[in-house]
Amino acid sequence: MKFSKRVVVALGGNAILRPKEKGSSEEQFNNVEKTCRQIAGMIKKGFKVVITHGNGPQVGNILMQNENAKDIVPAMPLDVCGAESQGQIGYMIQQRLDNLFKEMSIPYSVATIITQVVVDKNDSAFTHPTKPIGPFYTEKEAKEFIKKNQKEKWIEDSGRGWRKVVPSPEPIGIVEKEAIKALLEKDVVVIASGGGGIPVIKKDGGFQGVKAVIDKDLAGERLASDVRTDIFMMLTDVPKVAINFGKSYQKDLDRMNLSQAKTYLKEDHFSPGSMGPKVKAAIKFVESGGEYAIICSSKQALDALEGKAGTRIVA
Repeated sequence: MKFSKRVVVALGGNAILRPKEKGSSEEQFNNVEKTCRQIAGMIKKGFKVVITHGNGPQVGNILMQNENAKDIVPAMPLDVCGAESQGQIGYMIQQRLDNLFKEMSIPYSVATIITQVVVDKNDSAFTHPTKPIGPFYTEKEAKEFIKKNQKEKWIEDSGRGWRKVVPSPEPIGIVEKEAIKALLEKDVVVIASGGGGIPVIKKDGGFQGVKAVIDKDLAGERLASDVRTDIFMMLTDVPKVAINFGKSYQKDLDRMNLSQAKTYLKEDHFSPGSMGPKVKAAIKFVESGGEYAIICSSKQALDALEGKAGTRIVA
């Protein structure tokens, strides 16, 4: 099998855990398998694939388990919880892809790389945390947490309760990029930078984890640029990027150039909590020399690569 293009595929949360599901392993494995069939189809068509993914629900559950069991076993810090979620989700994707490769006679292997992502210790995000994480609590419970730790910041989130917020710094580089590139040269399908990667800062000639969460789409773009891929694909739960979303005159977009994408961003067409980061990541990828970016439904990934679905962002 001869590979034509390298593509980073970023799985949204709905590819692993869907709304109203409890988050059992059976549910997550079933969801992962559906998306993995799309990815296996890409590889069968000759694309060399790197996979990254979100981890919001999973790391939230890990944090809740840590909180509830802290009097029995020591609670782990946020960076370690992020690493746990990378291993958990990586295992699910890795196993299902391996099984599909055997079923479809694809002669390749899969490897998950627990990935550290470098951030700047002076990033302004560390003094202005904005990223909600973990489970929802009542206002009374949140105030009790604040009493115990005055350094923590909590906000009311989307009318569903109160959540702790942490810094969300910009990703600078992928620590394991050379290992990932080496695996790609051996035709290994790599799963990396899950949940935005584990944020680390440079310290004393090495690295140290920090209490932060990196936006998964921006980290996916950093991964795509660092390992020199041709295409950056972000899978979501909508078929295309749209302007005037949710209005009677909504317009779905098949294609955007950089100028159009930047204009639509300035005009606030894309929500900062959903489509905004994806469009920003697409712009960064193309500006960094990538051929094009794609935003599409997880059900139409293969069609989108062939130009039959989704929104393509080009120079």
